[in-house]
Amino acid sequence: MASDPSQLQDFCVADLKSPNAVLVNGFVCKPPMHVTADDFFFSGLDMPDNTSNQLGSKVTLVNVNQIAGLNTLGISLARIDYAPYGLNPPHTHPQATEILTVLEGTLYVGFVTSNTNNGNLLFTKMLKKGDVFVFPEGLIHFQFNYGPTPAVAVAALSSQNPGVITIANAVFGSNPPISDAVLAKAFQVGKDTIKYLQAQFWVANN
Repeated sequence: MASDPSQLQDFCVADLKSPNAVLVNGFVCKPPMHVTADDFFFSGLDMPDNTSNQLGSKVTLVNVNQIAGLNTLGISLARIDYAPYGLNPPHTHPQATEILTVLEGTLYVGFVTSNTNNGNLLFTKMLKKGDVFVFPEGLIHFQFNYGPTPAVAVAALSSQNPGVITIANAVFGSNPPISDAVLAKAFQVGKDTIKYLQAQFWVANN
């Protein structure tokens, strides 16, 4: 039930300016007579984005907010640029499976399974140009540029709005902060360590 619903018409172009306050699993449809080809179009994904940040990566999303015609179609796209040794940190997409294709460079990628009797299993692979890897819906995953040159990948996701939860930011940078007593017990470290980590992420997030 968490996945996007099946399509019931040819398209339902999102009316992002609609004052309609009704909450639906997606956006209110634009009247078909007002739909144009531009509602299904996006330009600029060929341009590298700025990776000058602490992680050395930048995700350019192309979801329903960029292409209104994606509304209810259950698919979206992202370009990921990686500086040398840049990281797209551990995160999840609650609403989508992701399939990643490397366009340039070499990436070390992986995902971790949910809790099982065998523990949380890690699946990893070293990818080169032209390689493809799948991250199952909702599982924690990451990509790391293993080389001294920039890398580029494109990801397709099985939702018009896959959502993203970056693990470190969510745990240590929530607003208001999660109790240091809770996190110290969960991570089995001292409160001073938790306070240090929260100081790094809370400022960045807030």
